[in-house]
Amino acid sequence: MNRSLTVLRTGPLCLVQDAGRVGHAADGVGRSGAADRRSAAQANALVGNRADAAVLECTLGGLSVRAEDDLVVALTGAPAPADIDGEAVTHATRIRLASGKTLRLRTPRAGLRSYLAVEGGIAVDPVLGSRSTDTLSGLGPEPVAKNDRLPVGPEISDPADDSGTDQPGTEIGAPVTDLRVIFGPRDDWFDNRDELTTGEWLVSAQSNRVGLRLDRPDTDDATPPALQRKQSRELPSEGVALGAIQVPPSGQPVLFLADHPITGGYPVIAVVIDADIDAAAQLRPGQRLRFVPVADP
Repeated sequence: MNRSLTVLRTGPLCLVQDAGRVGHAADGVGRSGAADRRSAAQANALVGNRADAAVLECTLGGLSVRAEDDLVVALTGAPAPADIDGEAVTHATRIRLASGKTLRLRTPRAGLRSYLAVEGGIAVDPVLGSRSTDTLSGLGPEPVAKNDRLPVGPEISDPADDSGTDQPGTEIGAPVTDLRVIFGPRDDWFDNRDELTTGEWLVSAQSNRVGLRLDRPDTDDATPPALQRKQSRELPSEGVALGAIQVPPSGQPVLFLADHPITGGYPVIAVVIDADIDAAAQLRPGQRLRFVPVADP
């Protein structure tokens, strides 16, 4: 029997995401995938799915879906208040969503991206081995839209009773988020690389799944300046990784997230360690962060 969800409302942005397209970088195709990988994996674990099953990634809540069959679901990531036909449901737990019932997400209290997993996974057609939507390249399914009927995979025959309850999610809601970085490979292109790790940075409204654009807070004259390059020449395009902090001529850095390009011509002053990428993906415009240098991840 084909199982499905009907989308009644999407909120600002709702995408299908999984663990991403692995092994296509040589063909010029980025990985994409869930921006907050830890929270997506937690949601899948709660419903008994494999960690790489496709989920819905909802930016700033606002999603409403109706079950066309009896389903088991879970919500993780940014803690958006949610209800089923007016009855509140709990974040980061297994939830039974009966056929004909509607699950609604409000705006999260903190964080940016919430994840909805369904037992069996969201079963849209894969593209190059992944069901993820890459907002930079346009690969993958279209963004989720009102009236979409999303197919759901089959029930899992023997899910664990407490599947996923110990799976950690991403910590969300700190007034200032610390992100650990390793300097390089082009930190020698800057007059004072330590300005990156001095003071705070502000997440710009121009941020998205490609990356966080960062400004200095508009406070007082003591605010450290933007980064100053000592090399005026341009780089040939070179590979860039998830978490790379690229610095254009403006001196305002860009921290690359899930849909980042795989090459770039601006120098990368440092790279956020992999363990802190999920926290970066939950930062809203206007939030503050600090870069903390480490010798090793």
